[in-house]
Parts: sequence; structure tokens; C-alpha cells
Amino acid sequence: MSEIVVRSRGLTKHFGGVCALDGIDIEVPRGSLYALVGANGAGKTTFFSVVAGFLRPTAGEVEVLGQRAPEGGVLRGRLGMLPQDASFLAGVPVLEQLEFCAQLQGLSAAAAKHAAMQALDAVGLGDVAQRNPRALSHGMLKRVALCQAFLGNPELVFLDEPTAGLDPETARRVRDLVRAWRGHRTVVISSHNLAELQDLCSHVAILHRGRIITAGTMDAILASGCVFRCVLDEPADAALLDALRALAQVAKVSVLDRELTIEGTNGTDRRAAAQAILECLLALQQPPRSFSEGASLERRFLEAVGGKSDGLGGT
Repeated sequence: MSEIVVRSRGLTKHFGGVCALDGIDIEVPRGSLYALVGANGAGKTTFFSVVAGFLRPTAGEVEVLGQRAPEGGVLRGRLGMLPQDASFLAGVPVLEQLEFCAQLQGLSAAAAKHAAMQALDAVGLGDVAQRNPRALSHGMLKRVALCQAFLGNPELVFLDEPTAGLDPETARRVRDLVRAWRGHRTVVISSHNLAELQDLCSHVAILHRGRIITAGTMDAILASGCVFRCVLDEPADAALLDALRALAQVAKVSVLDRELTIEGTNGTDRRAAAQAILECLLALQQPPRSFSEGASLERRFLEAVGGKSDGLGGT
């Protein structure tokens, strides 16, 4: 079987006079955690819906798990999806609803019940199986919805904003759960939390106004000639910024809260530049929490779409 599990060529979708997808070319490797990044209205959810077979494209073609233009349940049991606003019926126990979803994926009644309980246990919610969804918190419902996406052991899963609105601890649990599937399943994730995606994903595509601006491995997208990303425990003061900018190896220093993006001068040696920067930080008693080569995903996103950071880390 091909190592590319999602491949689109010229994928286009119109809604009346609105072009939601404009000639999308993308390849998602098997076993990857693939980030799809874009502002509201960029076309992320439309892309998910077309690839999953919920919507027909206006033009172009898409191949999913070896199937061209999948629809009509041909990928049943092989593909899972978490919509951004997944909901559950009031008055019907959580377990019963998950069992029904599992049977729609092709599982027998007995296998569906076992899979539903396994999924609930995996997200730490085994004790809510018989509860009414109305009795669950938003974070609990989000984790239940995540269970729904993975019922039936699908090969490919689409997650639309999987941690949106969750408290930090619940969001961490969801990230850990998804990270554990790396290499075992292919997961395509849409989120506005770019720091989360940078930490979690192996590949990324930046979508802007229905078009792919850039796509590739996360390392390749973040790499640059000579750029360093430094995270401090406290915001950098003026003295530190002046000292860094005075270094012969440094051309520019950009600040985003506690994160510094430091660009080296043309032709400078990366190792020498990194050493000079670290020595400067230590001399001014600002040892970095983390120091890495390459820019942040937020920086690359804003460069790609021509936006500006508001200094708060959002997009």
C-alpha cells in the first residue's frame, strides 16, 4: 500500500460564488501527525469534509487510503473524525452513543461495546459510561468526542480543534493521547494553538484563503539560514536585548513575550553564533529555558500569510 494516505491534486470547492478551496495539492504520509494551519475561514474544515467524503469537490481529485473520491461508506472503519463542535444526544448514556458510533464503523454489537469502554478508559472517563451527556463538563465531552473519532481502530483520523476550550490539564491529556498514536495511525490536526502543533506534529501545511502556501516536514518549514529560537523564564529586559543586538553574529532580534527569535548575520557560522548568543545570555544571568535552531511555527505562519503578531502568541 502507498505510503501516502491522503493525496489531493487541484482540489477545489465552491459554495456559490465563494471559493473555499482553490487548487489544493497535498500529500499526507502514513503514520504522521500532520498539522493543518490557517486562520478562520481559510478552508480547513471544508478540506476535512471533502477528504472524508462528506462534500463533493467542485474540481480536482482526492485519494484517501488508496480510494479515489471516497464516499458512501467505502472507508467505514478506516477513517475517524472529530468535528470542532461534536455533540451528543441528551438523555442517552455516553456508552450507548459510543457503541452506536462504533457499529456505524462496522463493529458487531459486542465488539462495539468493548471498543467504546476501551476508548473511555483511554481518556480517563471509564466511570462516566452510564451518565447523561448533560451531566458532563465541557472538557469531559471533548474527551468523549475524541473517543468517537478513534472507535474501530481507524487508520486515518481528522481532528478539528481537539483542545479548543479545554483547561490546561485536560489539553495535556489529549495531546499525550494523540502523541501516543504517532506511527500507529495517521492523524491530521487543525488548531489555532500553533505552539501545541509545533510540539506535537511531524508535518505541517499552511492554508490561506483556500490555498496551500507552504507544506512539508515541521523541521523543514521551521529551518532557516541562521535563526535561533530562545525561550526565557522572564521577559527579556532592554539591557539583554541591547547586548544581543550588539553581537557581531546577530542581525536581528524579535521579541514575543518570553520568546526571542534571533537572526544571524549573512555568512556567519551557526555554531559560533549559537555560542556567542548563549554566552551573552549567561553573562547577563538569563539562562534560557530552551534554545533551538529554527523559527517558531507562529513566525513562519505570519511570514507566509503576511500577518503580524499581537505579542500574545495567538493567530
